[in-house]
Amino acid sequence: MTEALVIGAGPAGLMAAEVLAGQGARVVVAEAMPTPARKFLMAGKSGLNLTKDEPWEVFQAHYGGSAPGLRPPPGYLDMKEFGPAEVMAWARGLGVELFSGSTGRVFPVGMKASPLLRAWLARLAGQGVELLSRWRWSGFEGAGWRFETPGGDEVLQPRVVVLGLGGASWPRLGSDAAWAPWLVEKGVGIAPFRPANMGFRVNWSVQMARHFGQAVKGVALQAGDLVSRGEWVVTAQGIEGGGIYEVARAIRDGAEVFVDLAPDLGGEELARRFAQMPAKLSVGSRLRRVLGDPLRAALLMEWGQPLPNEPERLAMRVKGLRLRHQGPFGIARAISSAGGIEAESLTPALELRALPGVFAAGEMLDWEAPTGGYLLTACLATGHRAGQGAAAYLAEARR
Repeated sequence: MTEALVIGAGPAGLMAAEVLAGQGARVVVAEAMPTPARKFLMAGKSGLNLTKDEPWEVFQAHYGGSAPGLRPPPGYLDMKEFGPAEVMAWARGLGVELFSGSTGRVFPVGMKASPLLRAWLARLAGQGVELLSRWRWSGFEGAGWRFETPGGDEVLQPRVVVLGLGGASWPRLGSDAAWAPWLVEKGVGIAPFRPANMGFRVNWSVQMARHFGQAVKGVALQAGDLVSRGEWVVTAQGIEGGGIYEVARAIRDGAEVFVDLAPDLGGEELARRFAQMPAKLSVGSRLRRVLGDPLRAALLMEWGQPLPNEPERLAMRVKGLRLRHQGPFGIARAISSAGGIEAESLTPALELRALPGVFAAGEMLDWEAPTGGYLLTACLATGHRAGQGAAAYLAEARR
């Protein structure tokens, strides 16, 4: 009999294990991959964005559910108990120094995930948490939980379980949503998975090839109610990057997206500058001079044809250029996924109503948010809440 079982050694599962162990539980963490937190380490290669230091109301507004316009219901993704301030305090408690960038994004001073993970695993080991690598959950067997392990099939019968199995993005790192059918069979509602924080395919003209790999800076994107001023990248396959991810949810759900190529200039000023350009200059030269950036001029030439000659109408085109794309990239290359366990299938403590004593956290749940610290904070927060719920359930079972 295993006392507390956590399945999945990502941020949500490890946080749940820490909370359970901190309240005296004997915890076993089963991880399908050879090493824990692979997606966490991959995300930290370019600088681990832990959270976003901003007012709570602003922070919480970045989260949505799987249906267009859906807000996570109260209690389902409420991170007041473990929000940005708590995440920062937790990381510092591991001996990791932090700093906030100009946009409020919070990073370790070393910009890497591996030192934080090493310190975290060491603390968990000190709490008596046992990590079982290459233990892949393969479904239920009676009242037990069946695993494929290097030594053959094993069946565990824990008193309480926390699931931190991830969503459906980056399956090569372990998040393949293979768990969904087994939970559906038990009566758990699962919203279909869709890509989130993904790029979009664009069939570029041959003239755009010279710009592949370049970053688009100093523009604004608007899709539905979402607005982004972040950078994004032109690639041979399409467009990707943080600026795109901030509005990707609305684009994926059908909203048209418009680019303001000169967000810091008004339409009248743009028109005046176009009118002052010598008539002998080509359209491309005029655009490059006024916009001050060959890439922004190229995007206008790519998506804005036929370009109007009148300065006023050309300025309007610059301020509201329709972004043309051929749909999102697939979920396998998306940074995260939308969809997962529906709110109605969970108690406020993140316990599965259909499976008493089983809790779930992280990207298994039906929520989505842009990159920028929101993803990781929600995984840690829901892992913390599920761990608390599991510890309370275990304490009641011991009586």
